[in-house]
Amino acid sequence: MGLIWGLILGAIAGLLASKLMSEESGMIKNILLGIGGGFVGGLVFKILGFTATGMIGSLIVSTVGACICIWAGRKLFT
Repeated sequence: MGLIWGLILGAIAGLLASKLMSEESGMIKNILLGIGGGFVGGLVFKILGFTATGMIGSLIVSTVGACICIWAGRKLFT
């Protein structure tokens, strides 16, 4: 059940990030952005000394991380 919730949370985080960053993307890309964003956001928050708990905290961390991934992708590929 944790995997399903992780995918749902990743999809929501990727969708939020794509809307915040005006990125046109499909559902699969949103899920991948959210999952990758969770990893990136977790690293950034840990370096800055912040912690996030619960589903809302995970959503915020994943969304911030996905926004960072979108921003980095734009800088690298355009």
